[in-house]
Amino acid sequence: MTEIKHSYIDVRGFKAHVAETGSGPPLLLLHGWPEFWATWEPMFERLAGRYRLIAPDFRGFGESGNPDTGRTDQAGAGVLADDIDALMEALGIARAGFVGHDVGAFVMQRLALDHPSRVAGLFFFNCATHGVGARFRDPRQINEIWYQTFHQMPFAPQFVGASRETCRTYFHHFLKHWSYRKDAFDPVLERWVDNFLRPGNLQGGFNWYISQNAGRLAVMAGTASKPPKIKQPTRVFWGRHDPVLRSDWIDVVPEYFEDVEASIAEDAGHFVHYETPDPAATEIDRFFTRIGYRGS
Repeated sequence: MTEIKHSYIDVRGFKAHVAETGSGPPLLLLHGWPEFWATWEPMFERLAGRYRLIAPDFRGFGESGNPDTGRTDQAGAGVLADDIDALMEALGIARAGFVGHDVGAFVMQRLALDHPSRVAGLFFFNCATHGVGARFRDPRQINEIWYQTFHQMPFAPQFVGASRETCRTYFHHFLKHWSYRKDAFDPVLERWVDNFLRPGNLQGGFNWYISQNAGRLAVMAGTASKPPKIKQPTRVFWGRHDPVLRSDWIDVVPEYFEDVEASIAEDAGHFVHYETPDPAATEIDRFFTRIGYRGS
């Protein structure tokens, strides 16, 4: 196991937790839901010899604090992108490569548009875009996105966190159902339960869905404005068997990125980096080597 350094950095009214390992050009690894920094441990083990790997917990996730202790709509992609911009300033990193998926993928797109000088390159595991549009409410998709509405209910944290057993049952469902390799998270399930039973972490994660709801509905209705194309070099590696962010949505990726390579990870679902860590790490390294990224 690689040695992991943990630090807590004052950022925009809260203490951001950062797990870090390795040396070399910096890569920021941005997690999704239901995740936190530890989802990147397989990448830590494989890439620490080539990169400085920095895995922050978003506000309200993992070991990071949260300036809003209850329900809030101030945890959307733009807010989290501004948090990462401030974190980079505090770390003295002018520009970095980014790796992420799920929540992190939305944040990376906002970073590239709102803070373009920060972004040397973008590597996405699965990448929902504005172009998915009405396919989010396709009949075959409705039963997959129920949780996005449930998480906005004021009673949701009490239901999920009623006991350790209810919390375990809830998160085991997503970690197993969204994975193609069904046992991928079995060895770490109790760590995930411990994480989400930390005070505030259930609501902290659910705040993402509260914050994104208006934009999500606008995209599905076709009323959301199309964002400008992202100019930074981009790689999308999409899990073939992801039931919630479907791999056939890869078809619209070129409409949103000027310089993009997109392909399918045939043996993975939603969590490509955790289910198939060897090819995931290989593709990350290949991409950042190809674009000549050396840090700054």
